[in-house]
Amino acid sequence: MKNLYLMCLLFVLAGGTAAQQSAAPKAATSGNLPSKETVEEFMRHTFGYDQNLKWQVKEIKPAVDPAMTEVTVLVNTPEGQQLFKLFVTPDGKNAISGEFVPFGANPFAPLRQLLDAKAKGPSRGAANPEVTIVEFGDLQCPACKRAQPTIEKLLSEVPNAKLIFQQYPLTNLHKWAETASKYALCVNRQNKDAFWKFVDSVYSHQDEMQQMTVEQVEPKLKEYVTEAGANADQATQCTSDPAVTAEIINSSALGQEVGVTGTPTLFVGGRKIANVGGIPYETLKEITEFQAKNK
Repeated sequence: MKNLYLMCLLFVLAGGTAAQQSAAPKAATSGNLPSKETVEEFMRHTFGYDQNLKWQVKEIKPAVDPAMTEVTVLVNTPEGQQLFKLFVTPDGKNAISGEFVPFGANPFAPLRQLLDAKAKGPSRGAANPEVTIVEFGDLQCPACKRAQPTIEKLLSEVPNAKLIFQQYPLTNLHKWAETASKYALCVNRQNKDAFWKFVDSVYSHQDEMQQMTVEQVEPKLKEYVTEAGANADQATQCTSDPAVTAEIINSSALGQEVGVTGTPTLFVGGRKIANVGGIPYETLKEITEFQAKNK
């Protein structure tokens, strides 16, 4: 879920230029990472003028490039919540906002191979696909609901594509997302076609359930299980299976491994597309068709 309000604010960070390093960079370790207090003060000095902006420092760790530090901050804006990243230079005096992107002669191959090996969520589409689309989604996420028609259209117009749905409930933001994920996976155990009908029903009723508690939502979820053609009692019993919880944990861990910071995030032939709602449909289709021919 990309947030235009936050993106405009982050444009402020583009005004600085990176300082030249006088010495070879040292690998970031727990001993020389910036402190949480430093990050808090950076945020306050940079964005403190905006009373509508609140934030929480989520993680500080060595980046993919071990000479740099990766800082993840959860930002609350008038438009909602968004995770964003800062990459701090070794001297701690400059930061780059954004994300690392793959580079090389075949930049998307490593992620494609990783997802081919580990993305085992419910799937549909071509039996022998020329391109695989992996979606990391959250059933309580409004942006995922808005993206669904786009993804449906893409699958109908690119018949050689396959879609895999990986559960990625944002439990720190959405109180019943994990419960919905459990029901979805349990429906998939009964009937793979029913899984997609259940997802459609949850998205269709998402607005009315948005502020409900887990206790209030669960009867609704059981109703949608039945509407999808699955057994609600069997699905309810299944949600207590530790293997279902483990599947969600593993799916979320895979998302973190491939750099998911929000939902929905697509990987089209290994190519990451985080801003599904911000990319024109024809561009998304062109990327998908291109990835099918270029591996």
